[in-house]
Amino acid sequence: MSTPGQAPRKSETITKGVERSPNRAMLRAVGFQDADFAKPIVGVANGYSTLTPCNIGLNDLANRAQDALREAGTMPQVFGTITVSDGISMGTEGMKLSLVSREVIADAIETVCRAQCMDGVLALGGCDKNMPGAMIAFARLNIPAIFVYGGTIKPGHLHGRDLTIVSAFEAVGQYSAHTIDEKELTEVERHACPGAGACGGMYTANTMSSVIEVMGFSLPYSSTMAAEDAEKAESTAASAAALARAIDTQILPRQLMTRKSFENAIAVVMALGGSTNAVLHLLAIAHAADVPLTIDDFETIRKRVPVLCDLKPSGKFVVTEFHKAGGVPQVERMLLDRGLLHGDCLTITGQTVAEILANVPATPPAGQDVIHQWSAPLYAQGHLAILRGNLATEGAVAKITGVKSPKITGPARVFDSEEACLAAILDGKVKPGDVVVVRYEGPRGGPGMREMLAPTSAIIGAGLGDAVGLITDGRFSGGTYGLVVGHVAPEAAVGGNIALVQENDTITIDATTLALTVHVSDEDLARRRAAWKAPAARYQRGVLAKYARLVTTSSKGAVTDL
Repeated sequence: MSTPGQAPRKSETITKGVERSPNRAMLRAVGFQDADFAKPIVGVANGYSTLTPCNIGLNDLANRAQDALREAGTMPQVFGTITVSDGISMGTEGMKLSLVSREVIADAIETVCRAQCMDGVLALGGCDKNMPGAMIAFARLNIPAIFVYGGTIKPGHLHGRDLTIVSAFEAVGQYSAHTIDEKELTEVERHACPGAGACGGMYTANTMSSVIEVMGFSLPYSSTMAAEDAEKAESTAASAAALARAIDTQILPRQLMTRKSFENAIAVVMALGGSTNAVLHLLAIAHAADVPLTIDDFETIRKRVPVLCDLKPSGKFVVTEFHKAGGVPQVERMLLDRGLLHGDCLTITGQTVAEILANVPATPPAGQDVIHQWSAPLYAQGHLAILRGNLATEGAVAKITGVKSPKITGPARVFDSEEACLAAILDGKVKPGDVVVVRYEGPRGGPGMREMLAPTSAIIGAGLGDAVGLITDGRFSGGTYGLVVGHVAPEAAVGGNIALVQENDTITIDATTLALTVHVSDEDLARRRAAWKAPAARYQRGVLAKYARLVTTSSKGAVTDL
Protein backbone atom coordinates (compact mmCIF):
# COMPACT_ATOMS: atom_id res chain seq x y z
CA MET A 1 0.00 0.00 0.00
CA SER A 2 1.06 3.62 -0.45
CA THR A 3 2.65 5.41 2.48
CA PRO A 4 1.40 8.69 3.99
CA GLY A 5 2.20 11.61 1.71
CA GLN A 6 2.81 9.25 -1.21
CA ALA A 7 0.72 8.91 -4.37
CA PRO A 8 -1.12 5.59 -4.68
CA ARG A 9 0.82 2.87 -6.48
CA LYS A 10 -0.39 2.19 -10.00
CA SER A 11 -0.82 -1.48 -9.08
CA GLU A 12 -3.37 -0.42 -6.45
CA THR A 13 -5.55 1.52 -8.87
CA ILE A 14 -5.42 1.14 -12.62
CA THR A 15 -4.76 -2.60 -12.84
CA LYS A 16 -7.36 -3.88 -10.35
CA GLY A 17 -9.42 -6.01 -12.67
CA VAL A 18 -12.68 -5.53 -14.54
CA GLU A 19 -13.87 -2.56 -12.50
CA ARG A 20 -10.89 -0.62 -13.84
CA SER A 21 -11.45 -1.51 -17.50
CA PRO A 22 -12.44 2.06 -18.47
CA ASN A 23 -9.08 3.25 -17.15
CA ARG A 24 -7.30 0.60 -19.19
CA ALA A 25 -9.27 1.54 -22.29
CA MET A 26 -8.03 5.10 -22.05
CA LEU A 27 -4.45 3.90 -21.71
CA ARG A 28 -4.78 1.63 -24.73
CA ALA A 29 -5.64 4.72 -26.74
CA VAL A 30 -2.25 6.25 -25.91
CA GLY A 31 -0.26 3.14 -26.78
CA PHE A 32 -0.51 0.63 -23.92
CA GLN A 33 -0.49 -3.05 -24.89
CA ASP A 34 -1.60 -5.94 -22.68
CA ALA A 35 1.85 -6.51 -21.18
CA ASP A 36 2.30 -2.82 -20.38
CA PHE A 37 -0.31 -2.80 -17.64
CA ALA A 38 2.04 -4.76 -15.39
CA LYS A 39 4.81 -2.17 -15.78
CA PRO A 40 5.46 0.86 -13.57
CA ILE A 41 4.04 4.06 -15.02
CA VAL A 42 6.56 6.90 -14.97
CA GLY A 43 5.64 10.52 -15.40
CA VAL A 44 8.01 12.58 -17.54
CA ALA A 45 7.49 16.19 -16.49
CA ASN A 46 8.76 18.07 -19.52
CA GLY A 47 9.58 21.75 -19.08
CA TYR A 48 10.23 22.23 -22.80
CA SER A 49 9.57 25.73 -24.09
CA THR A 50 10.77 28.05 -26.81
CA LEU A 51 10.37 30.96 -24.40
CA THR A 52 13.97 30.73 -23.24
CA PRO A 53 17.29 29.15 -24.27
CA CYS A 54 17.31 27.43 -20.88
CA ASN A 55 14.49 25.08 -21.88
CA ILE A 56 14.61 24.96 -25.67
CA GLY A 57 16.59 21.70 -25.72
CA LEU A 58 14.42 19.79 -23.28
CA ASN A 59 12.12 18.10 -25.79
CA ASP A 60 15.00 16.12 -27.28
CA LEU A 61 16.02 15.05 -23.79
CA ALA A 62 12.42 14.07 -22.97
CA ASN A 63 12.36 11.82 -26.02
CA ARG A 64 15.66 10.26 -24.99
CA ALA A 65 14.31 9.71 -21.48
CA GLN A 66 11.17 8.01 -22.80
CA ASP A 67 13.20 5.60 -24.92
CA ALA A 68 15.43 4.72 -21.98
CA LEU A 69 12.47 4.27 -19.64
CA ARG A 70 10.83 1.84 -22.07
CA GLU A 71 14.11 -0.06 -22.40
CA ALA A 72 14.21 -0.29 -18.60
CA GLY A 73 10.78 -1.95 -18.48
CA THR A 74 8.60 1.01 -17.49
CA MET A 75 5.84 2.92 -19.29
CA PRO A 76 6.60 6.63 -19.60
CA GLN A 77 3.84 9.21 -19.91
CA VAL A 78 4.85 12.75 -20.83
CA PHE A 79 3.16 15.89 -19.58
CA GLY A 80 4.12 19.54 -19.77
CA THR A 81 5.16 21.90 -17.02
CA ILE A 82 5.52 25.64 -17.38
CA THR A 83 8.50 27.92 -17.29
CA VAL A 84 9.01 31.65 -17.48
CA SER A 85 12.23 33.25 -18.61
CA ASP A 86 13.76 35.22 -15.77
CA GLY A 87 16.27 36.83 -18.11
CA ILE A 88 13.61 38.08 -20.52
CA SER A 89 11.18 39.24 -17.83
CA MET A 90 13.92 40.87 -15.73
CA GLY A 91 13.23 44.52 -14.95
CA THR A 92 9.61 44.29 -16.09
CA GLU A 93 6.24 43.71 -14.45
CA GLY A 94 6.51 40.14 -15.72
CA MET A 95 9.31 39.38 -13.26
CA LYS A 96 6.68 39.29 -10.52
CA LEU A 97 5.61 35.92 -11.92
CA SER A 98 9.04 34.30 -11.66
CA LEU A 99 8.90 33.12 -8.05
CA VAL A 100 5.19 32.42 -8.50
CA SER A 101 6.16 29.96 -11.25
CA ARG A 102 8.03 27.86 -8.69
CA GLU A 103 4.72 27.15 -6.95
CA VAL A 104 2.88 26.57 -10.23
CA ILE A 105 5.52 24.05 -11.36
CA ALA A 106 5.37 22.21 -8.03
CA ASP A 107 1.59 22.18 -8.06
CA ALA A 108 1.46 20.96 -11.68
CA ILE A 109 3.84 18.04 -11.16
CA GLU A 110 2.09 17.03 -7.95
CA THR A 111 -1.33 17.32 -9.58
CA VAL A 112 -0.57 15.12 -12.58
CA CYS A 113 1.39 12.48 -10.68
CA ARG A 114 -1.31 12.12 -8.04
CA ALA A 115 -4.18 12.20 -10.54
CA GLN A 116 -2.59 9.59 -12.82
CA CYS A 117 -1.22 7.42 -9.98
CA MET A 118 2.37 7.55 -11.23
CA ASP A 119 4.88 5.08 -9.84
CA GLY A 120 7.75 7.49 -10.37
CA VAL A 121 8.59 10.79 -11.99
CA LEU A 122 11.46 12.14 -14.09
CA ALA A 123 11.43 15.93 -14.30
CA LEU A 124 13.32 17.92 -16.92
CA GLY A 125 14.02 21.60 -16.38
CA GLY A 126 16.35 24.42 -17.26
CA CYS A 127 15.40 27.89 -16.02
CA ASP A 128 15.78 28.95 -12.39
CA LYS A 129 12.44 27.92 -10.85
CA ASN A 130 12.22 24.57 -12.65
CA MET A 131 14.61 22.97 -10.17
CA PRO A 132 13.13 24.01 -6.82
CA GLY A 133 9.62 23.60 -8.24
CA ALA A 134 10.37 19.99 -9.13
CA MET A 135 12.04 19.31 -5.79
CA ILE A 136 9.05 20.66 -3.87
CA ALA A 137 6.80 18.34 -5.89
CA PHE A 138 9.13 15.39 -5.24
CA ALA A 139 8.90 16.02 -1.50
CA ARG A 140 5.12 16.24 -1.54
CA LEU A 141 4.63 13.14 -3.69
CA ASN A 142 7.30 10.94 -2.12
CA ILE A 143 7.43 8.58 -5.09
CA PRO A 144 10.77 7.64 -6.70
CA ALA A 145 11.99 10.73 -8.53
CA ILE A 146 14.96 12.01 -10.49
CA PHE A 147 15.78 15.38 -12.01
CA VAL A 148 17.41 15.94 -15.39
CA TYR A 149 18.91 19.39 -15.85
CA GLY A 150 18.78 20.74 -19.40
CA GLY A 151 22.33 21.98 -19.06
CA THR A 152 24.25 25.22 -18.99
CA ILE A 153 24.78 27.53 -21.93
CA LYS A 154 28.24 27.89 -23.41
CA PRO A 155 29.80 31.32 -23.00
CA GLY A 156 29.55 33.99 -25.64
CA HIS A 157 32.75 35.66 -26.76
CA LEU A 158 33.61 39.25 -27.66
CA HIS A 159 37.02 40.92 -27.84
CA GLY A 160 38.69 37.94 -26.17
CA ARG A 161 36.43 37.79 -23.11
CA ASP A 162 33.67 35.41 -22.07
CA LEU A 163 30.16 36.80 -21.95
CA THR A 164 27.01 35.72 -20.10
CA ILE A 165 23.55 37.24 -19.85
CA VAL A 166 24.80 39.38 -16.95
CA SER A 167 27.28 40.99 -19.35
CA ALA A 168 24.32 42.39 -21.28
CA PHE A 169 22.71 43.87 -18.16
CA GLU A 170 25.99 45.42 -17.05
CA ALA A 171 26.54 46.84 -20.53
CA VAL A 172 23.36 48.90 -20.10
CA GLY A 173 24.89 50.53 -17.03
CA GLN A 174 28.19 51.07 -18.87
CA TYR A 175 26.37 52.71 -21.76
CA SER A 176 24.45 55.00 -19.40
CA ALA A 177 27.75 55.92 -17.72
CA HIS A 178 29.23 56.65 -21.18
CA THR A 179 32.03 54.10 -20.78
CA ILE A 180 30.93 52.17 -23.89
CA ASP A 181 29.12 53.34 -27.01
CA GLU A 182 25.93 52.08 -28.60
CA LYS A 183 27.85 49.86 -31.02
CA GLU A 184 29.59 48.05 -28.16
CA LEU A 185 26.29 47.68 -26.28
CA THR A 186 24.71 46.08 -29.34
CA GLU A 187 27.66 43.73 -29.87
CA VAL A 188 27.48 42.52 -26.26
CA GLU A 189 23.77 41.85 -26.66
CA ARG A 190 24.37 39.95 -29.91
CA HIS A 191 27.09 37.70 -28.49
CA ALA A 192 26.04 37.12 -24.85
CA CYS A 193 23.83 34.04 -25.43
CA PRO A 194 25.15 31.87 -28.28
CA GLY A 195 22.77 28.91 -28.01
CA ALA A 196 20.75 26.57 -25.81
CA GLY A 197 21.23 26.27 -22.07
CA ALA A 198 20.70 28.09 -18.79
CA CYS A 199 22.68 31.20 -17.82
CA GLY A 200 26.36 30.28 -17.80
CA GLY A 201 27.76 31.52 -14.49
CA MET A 202 27.14 30.13 -11.02
CA TYR A 203 23.80 31.92 -11.11
CA THR A 204 20.55 30.50 -9.75
CA ALA A 205 19.94 27.77 -12.35
CA ASN A 206 23.42 26.27 -12.05
CA THR A 207 23.41 26.75 -8.28
CA MET A 208 20.16 24.81 -7.92
CA SER A 209 21.19 22.10 -10.39
CA SER A 210 24.30 21.63 -8.25
CA VAL A 211 22.14 21.46 -5.11
CA ILE A 212 20.02 18.73 -6.68
CA GLU A 213 23.12 16.71 -7.54
CA VAL A 214 24.47 17.09 -4.01
CA MET A 215 21.16 15.99 -2.53
CA GLY A 216 21.22 12.83 -4.64
CA PHE A 217 18.39 13.58 -7.08
CA SER A 218 20.54 13.71 -10.20
CA LEU A 219 23.52 11.76 -11.43
CA PRO A 220 27.13 12.73 -10.67
CA TYR A 221 28.53 15.47 -12.96
CA SER A 222 25.14 16.01 -14.65
CA SER A 223 24.49 19.39 -13.03
CA THR A 224 27.28 21.21 -14.88
CA MET A 225 27.11 19.65 -18.35
CA ALA A 226 26.59 21.95 -21.34
CA ALA A 227 23.15 21.74 -22.92
CA GLU A 228 24.53 21.23 -26.40
CA ASP A 229 27.09 18.51 -25.60
CA ALA A 230 26.42 14.84 -26.36
CA GLU A 231 27.10 13.80 -22.77
CA LYS A 232 23.90 15.58 -21.69
CA ALA A 233 21.71 13.23 -23.75
CA GLU A 234 23.71 10.23 -22.56
CA SER A 235 23.30 11.32 -18.95
CA THR A 236 19.55 11.67 -19.52
CA ALA A 237 19.31 8.05 -20.64
CA ALA A 238 21.37 6.95 -17.64
CA SER A 239 19.07 8.98 -15.37
CA ALA A 240 16.01 7.18 -16.74
CA ALA A 241 17.64 3.81 -16.06
CA ALA A 242 18.56 4.91 -12.53
CA LEU A 243 14.96 5.94 -11.88
CA ALA A 244 13.68 2.56 -13.06
CA ARG A 245 15.99 0.86 -10.56
CA ALA A 246 14.84 3.23 -7.81
CA ILE A 247 11.21 2.34 -8.52
CA ASP A 248 12.10 -1.33 -8.24
CA THR A 249 13.89 -0.84 -4.91
CA GLN A 250 11.54 1.94 -3.70
CA ILE A 251 14.10 4.65 -3.00
CA LEU A 252 11.86 7.55 -2.00
CA PRO A 253 12.53 11.31 -1.96
CA ARG A 254 12.12 11.70 1.78
CA GLN A 255 14.86 9.13 2.30
CA LEU A 256 17.14 11.52 0.41
CA MET A 257 15.77 14.79 1.81
CA THR A 258 17.19 14.55 5.30
CA ARG A 259 18.59 17.20 7.58
CA LYS A 260 22.07 15.97 6.68
CA SER A 261 21.46 16.27 2.93
CA PHE A 262 20.26 19.86 3.35
CA GLU A 263 23.42 20.62 5.30
CA ASN A 264 25.43 19.10 2.45
CA ALA A 265 23.60 21.31 -0.04
CA ILE A 266 24.29 24.46 1.96
CA ALA A 267 27.97 23.57 2.34
CA VAL A 268 28.41 23.09 -1.40
CA VAL A 269 26.54 26.32 -2.22
CA MET A 270 29.02 28.16 0.02
CA ALA A 271 32.02 26.47 -1.58
CA LEU A 272 30.74 27.26 -5.08
CA GLY A 273 29.92 30.91 -4.40
CA GLY A 274 26.32 30.17 -5.39
CA SER A 275 23.20 32.31 -5.68
CA THR A 276 21.40 34.04 -2.81
CA ASN A 277 18.25 32.38 -4.11
CA ALA A 278 19.53 29.06 -2.78
CA VAL A 279 18.53 30.27 0.70
CA LEU A 280 14.93 30.88 -0.34
CA HIS A 281 14.60 27.65 -2.32
CA LEU A 282 16.24 25.32 0.18
CA LEU A 283 13.98 26.64 2.92
CA ALA A 284 10.96 25.97 0.70
CA ILE A 285 12.09 22.45 -0.24
CA ALA A 286 12.78 21.62 3.41
CA HIS A 287 9.30 22.85 4.33
CA ALA A 288 7.76 20.54 1.72
CA ALA A 289 9.77 17.62 3.08
CA ASP A 290 8.99 18.41 6.74
CA VAL A 291 12.70 18.82 7.48
CA PRO A 292 13.54 21.44 10.13
CA LEU A 293 15.71 24.11 8.50
CA THR A 294 15.98 27.80 9.34
CA ILE A 295 17.68 30.81 7.86
CA ASP A 296 20.21 30.74 10.70
CA ASP A 297 21.48 27.32 9.59
CA PHE A 298 23.02 29.01 6.57
CA GLU A 299 25.05 31.29 8.80
CA THR A 300 26.23 28.39 10.95
CA ILE A 301 27.53 26.49 7.93
CA ARG A 302 28.93 29.61 6.23
CA LYS A 303 31.38 30.14 9.06
CA ARG A 304 33.09 26.79 8.54
CA VAL A 305 33.05 26.39 4.74
CA PRO A 306 35.42 28.39 2.50
CA VAL A 307 34.67 29.62 -1.02
CA LEU A 308 36.72 27.35 -3.27
CA CYS A 309 35.48 28.22 -6.78
CA ASP A 310 36.28 31.32 -8.82
CA LEU A 311 32.99 31.52 -10.72
CA LYS A 312 30.93 34.32 -12.20
CA PRO A 313 29.24 36.61 -11.28
CA SER A 314 31.88 37.86 -8.84
CA GLY A 315 34.60 35.51 -10.13
CA LYS A 316 36.29 34.85 -13.45
CA PHE A 317 35.02 31.57 -14.86
CA VAL A 318 31.85 30.07 -16.30
CA VAL A 319 30.30 26.72 -15.44
CA THR A 320 31.53 24.88 -18.54
CA GLU A 321 35.06 25.54 -17.24
CA PHE A 322 34.03 24.37 -13.76
CA HIS A 323 32.75 21.14 -15.32
CA LYS A 324 36.11 20.50 -17.01
CA ALA A 325 37.89 21.10 -13.70
CA GLY A 326 35.94 18.37 -11.92
CA GLY A 327 32.55 19.89 -11.25
CA VAL A 328 30.44 19.31 -8.17
CA PRO A 329 31.94 15.91 -7.21
CA GLN A 330 35.40 17.46 -6.94
CA VAL A 331 34.15 20.09 -4.51
CA GLU A 332 32.15 17.49 -2.58
CA ARG A 333 35.23 15.28 -2.19
CA MET A 334 37.26 18.18 -0.79
CA LEU A 335 34.54 18.91 1.76
CA LEU A 336 34.02 15.24 2.62
CA ASP A 337 37.69 14.72 3.37
CA ARG A 338 37.55 17.52 5.92
CA GLY A 339 34.41 16.42 7.71
CA LEU A 340 32.24 19.13 6.12
CA LEU A 341 29.98 16.78 4.17
CA HIS A 342 27.86 13.90 5.41
CA GLY A 343 29.02 10.89 3.41
CA ASP A 344 26.28 8.57 4.62
CA CYS A 345 23.46 10.37 2.78
CA LEU A 346 21.62 8.18 0.28
CA THR A 347 21.29 9.06 -3.42
CA ILE A 348 18.81 8.00 -6.11
CA THR A 349 21.42 5.54 -7.42
CA GLY A 350 21.22 3.53 -4.20
CA GLN A 351 24.78 4.52 -3.34
CA THR A 352 25.76 6.86 -0.55
CA VAL A 353 27.50 10.15 -1.19
CA ALA A 354 30.77 8.69 0.09
CA GLU A 355 30.48 5.71 -2.24
CA ILE A 356 29.90 7.96 -5.23
CA LEU A 357 32.91 10.10 -4.34
CA ALA A 358 35.28 7.21 -3.60
CA ASN A 359 37.10 7.48 -6.94
CA VAL A 360 37.06 11.28 -7.21
CA PRO A 361 40.56 12.78 -6.76
CA ALA A 362 41.24 14.25 -3.35
CA THR A 363 42.61 17.45 -4.87
CA PRO A 364 41.56 19.46 -7.93
CA PRO A 365 43.69 19.09 -11.06
CA ALA A 366 46.80 21.18 -11.54
CA GLY A 367 46.96 23.80 -14.25
CA GLN A 368 43.51 25.29 -13.65
CA ASP A 369 42.29 28.13 -11.45
CA VAL A 370 38.56 27.44 -11.35
CA ILE A 371 38.61 25.19 -8.26
CA HIS A 372 41.22 26.36 -5.79
CA GLN A 373 43.31 24.08 -3.66
CA TRP A 374 42.06 23.76 -0.09
CA SER A 375 45.12 25.59 1.19
CA ALA A 376 44.38 28.63 -0.99
CA PRO A 377 40.63 29.32 -1.01
CA LEU A 378 39.19 32.46 -2.53
CA TYR A 379 37.70 33.30 0.86
CA ALA A 380 38.17 31.64 4.21
CA GLN A 381 34.41 31.60 4.92
CA GLY A 382 31.27 31.30 2.85
CA HIS A 383 29.80 34.20 0.93
CA LEU A 384 26.09 34.11 1.81
CA ALA A 385 25.62 35.87 5.13
CA ILE A 386 22.48 36.34 7.20
CA LEU A 387 22.24 39.93 8.44
CA ARG A 388 19.96 41.15 11.21
CA GLY A 389 19.16 44.45 12.86
CA ASN A 390 16.31 46.88 13.22
CA LEU A 391 15.85 46.80 9.43
CA ALA A 392 15.62 43.01 9.30
CA THR A 393 14.45 41.47 12.55
CA GLU A 394 13.68 38.16 10.79
CA GLY A 395 16.91 38.32 8.81
CA ALA A 396 18.17 39.30 5.37
CA VAL A 397 20.55 37.66 2.88
CA ALA A 398 23.74 39.25 1.57
CA LYS A 399 26.46 38.03 -0.78
CA ILE A 400 29.47 39.48 1.02
CA THR A 401 32.39 38.38 -1.16
CA GLY A 402 33.78 40.18 -4.18
CA VAL A 403 33.46 43.65 -2.61
CA LYS A 404 36.35 45.88 -1.55
CA SER A 405 34.71 47.05 1.65
CA PRO A 406 32.31 44.93 3.73
CA LYS A 407 30.77 47.99 5.37
CA ILE A 408 29.00 51.12 4.21
CA THR A 409 27.20 53.86 6.13
CA GLY A 410 25.35 56.44 4.12
CA PRO A 411 22.16 58.33 3.39
CA ALA A 412 19.12 56.37 2.31
CA ARG A 413 17.82 56.82 -1.22
CA VAL A 414 14.32 55.40 -0.96
CA PHE A 415 12.29 53.92 -3.85
CA ASP A 416 8.95 52.15 -3.67
CA SER A 417 9.54 50.13 -6.84
CA GLU A 418 12.35 48.67 -8.92
CA GLU A 419 11.43 50.88 -11.89
CA ALA A 420 11.85 54.10 -9.89
CA CYS A 421 15.21 52.90 -8.59
CA LEU A 422 16.54 51.94 -12.02
CA ALA A 423 15.50 55.26 -13.53
CA ALA A 424 17.38 57.15 -10.82
CA ILE A 425 20.55 55.09 -11.35
CA LEU A 426 20.49 55.53 -15.12
CA ASP A 427 19.88 59.27 -14.68
CA GLY A 428 22.98 59.56 -12.51
CA LYS A 429 21.01 60.48 -9.39
CA VAL A 430 22.54 57.75 -7.20
CA LYS A 431 25.92 58.90 -5.90
CA PRO A 432 28.91 57.22 -4.21
CA GLY A 433 28.18 56.61 -0.53
CA ASP A 434 24.42 56.26 -0.99
CA VAL A 435 22.46 53.31 0.39
CA VAL A 436 19.65 52.52 -2.02
CA VAL A 437 16.42 51.15 -0.52
CA VAL A 438 13.99 49.33 -2.84
CA ARG A 439 10.84 48.29 -0.99
CA TYR A 440 7.32 46.99 -1.55
CA GLU A 441 8.93 44.34 -3.77
CA GLY A 442 8.65 41.47 -1.27
CA PRO A 443 6.72 38.20 -1.66
CA ARG A 444 3.41 39.82 -0.70
CA GLY A 445 4.05 43.45 -1.56
CA GLY A 446 5.41 42.99 -5.08
CA PRO A 447 3.80 40.59 -5.18
CA GLY A 448 6.29 37.95 -6.28
CA MET A 449 9.59 39.23 -4.87
CA ARG A 450 11.17 40.43 -8.10
CA GLU A 451 14.88 40.03 -8.73
CA MET A 452 16.86 43.27 -8.89
CA LEU A 453 19.39 42.39 -11.59
CA ALA A 454 18.58 45.47 -13.65
CA PRO A 455 19.39 48.06 -10.94
CA THR A 456 22.30 46.12 -9.44
CA SER A 457 23.86 45.59 -12.88
CA ALA A 458 23.32 49.26 -13.66
CA ILE A 459 25.19 50.14 -10.45
CA ILE A 460 28.07 47.84 -11.45
CA GLY A 461 28.06 49.15 -15.01
CA ALA A 462 28.19 52.73 -13.76
CA GLY A 463 31.31 51.92 -11.76
CA LEU A 464 29.57 52.28 -8.40
CA GLY A 465 29.72 48.63 -7.28
CA ASP A 466 32.12 49.32 -4.41
CA ALA A 467 30.70 52.73 -3.53
CA VAL A 468 26.94 52.16 -3.24
CA GLY A 469 24.93 49.82 -1.01
CA LEU A 470 21.49 48.46 -1.84
CA ILE A 471 18.88 46.79 0.35
CA THR A 472 15.52 45.40 -0.68
CA ASP A 473 12.68 43.18 0.47
CA GLY A 474 12.84 41.75 -3.03
CA ARG A 475 15.55 39.35 -4.11
CA PHE A 476 18.47 39.20 -6.49
CA SER A 477 19.38 37.32 -9.61
CA GLY A 478 22.13 34.78 -9.15
CA GLY A 479 24.06 37.12 -11.41
CA THR A 480 24.07 39.94 -8.86
CA TYR A 481 27.12 40.93 -6.85
CA GLY A 482 28.27 43.96 -4.88
CA LEU A 483 27.32 45.26 -1.44
CA VAL A 484 23.68 44.31 -1.74
CA VAL A 485 21.24 42.86 0.80
CA GLY A 486 17.98 41.17 -0.18
CA HIS A 487 15.16 39.13 1.35
CA VAL A 488 14.74 41.80 4.05
CA ALA A 489 12.09 40.47 6.42
CA PRO A 490 9.56 41.44 7.56
CA GLU A 491 8.86 43.07 4.21
CA ALA A 492 7.47 46.56 3.76
CA ALA A 493 3.97 45.44 2.77
CA VAL A 494 3.36 43.84 6.17
CA GLY A 495 4.81 46.75 8.13
CA GLY A 496 8.45 45.74 8.40
CA ASN A 497 10.75 48.59 9.43
CA ILE A 498 11.98 48.92 5.85
CA ALA A 499 8.59 50.56 5.21
CA LEU A 500 9.42 53.29 7.76
CA VAL A 501 12.74 54.42 6.25
CA GLN A 502 12.73 58.02 5.02
CA GLU A 503 14.93 59.76 2.48
CA ASN A 504 18.36 60.66 3.93
CA ASP A 505 18.02 58.45 7.02
CA THR A 506 21.46 57.02 7.81
CA ILE A 507 21.77 53.30 7.13
CA THR A 508 24.65 50.92 7.85
CA ILE A 509 25.28 47.65 6.04
CA ASP A 510 28.01 45.80 7.93
CA ALA A 511 28.92 42.36 6.61
CA THR A 512 31.59 41.99 9.30
CA THR A 513 29.20 42.24 12.24
CA LEU A 514 26.25 40.97 10.15
CA ALA A 515 24.23 44.08 10.98
CA LEU A 516 21.63 45.96 8.96
CA THR A 517 20.68 49.13 10.78
CA VAL A 518 18.77 52.32 10.18
CA HIS A 519 20.05 54.92 12.64
CA VAL A 520 16.67 56.09 13.86
CA SER A 521 15.57 55.83 17.48
CA ASP A 522 12.97 53.32 18.56
CA GLU A 523 10.74 56.24 19.57
CA ASP A 524 10.92 57.79 16.10
CA LEU A 525 10.25 54.43 14.46
CA ALA A 526 7.21 54.00 16.71
CA ARG A 527 5.87 57.41 15.68
CA ARG A 528 6.38 56.59 12.01
CA ARG A 529 4.66 53.25 12.47
CA ALA A 530 1.62 54.90 14.00
CA ALA A 531 1.30 57.02 10.86
CA TRP A 532 2.00 54.21 8.38
CA LYS A 533 -0.81 52.61 6.41
CA ALA A 534 -0.56 49.35 4.56
CA PRO A 535 -0.85 49.89 0.80
CA ALA A 536 -3.77 48.45 -1.10
CA ALA A 537 -3.11 45.14 -2.82
CA ARG A 538 -1.74 45.75 -6.30
CA TYR A 539 -3.78 42.91 -7.81
CA GLN A 540 -7.35 42.01 -6.95
CA ARG A 541 -7.85 38.94 -9.15
CA GLY A 542 -5.81 36.22 -10.78
CA VAL A 543 -2.66 34.36 -9.89
CA LEU A 544 -0.79 37.31 -8.36
CA ALA A 545 -3.72 38.20 -6.11
CA LYS A 546 -4.02 34.58 -4.97
CA TYR A 547 -0.26 34.34 -4.41
CA ALA A 548 -0.18 37.54 -2.34
CA ARG A 549 -2.93 36.19 -0.07
CA LEU A 550 -1.16 32.87 0.53
CA VAL A 551 2.58 33.56 0.52
CA THR A 552 4.65 33.54 3.71
CA THR A 553 7.65 35.64 4.62
CA SER A 554 10.92 35.15 2.74
CA SER A 555 12.61 34.06 5.97
CA LYS A 556 10.48 30.90 5.72
CA GLY A 557 11.08 30.36 2.02
CA ALA A 558 8.10 32.34 0.65
CA VAL A 559 5.98 29.18 0.54
CA THR A 560 2.25 29.08 -0.17
CA ASP A 561 1.10 25.91 1.58
CA LEU A 562 1.41 26.58 5.30
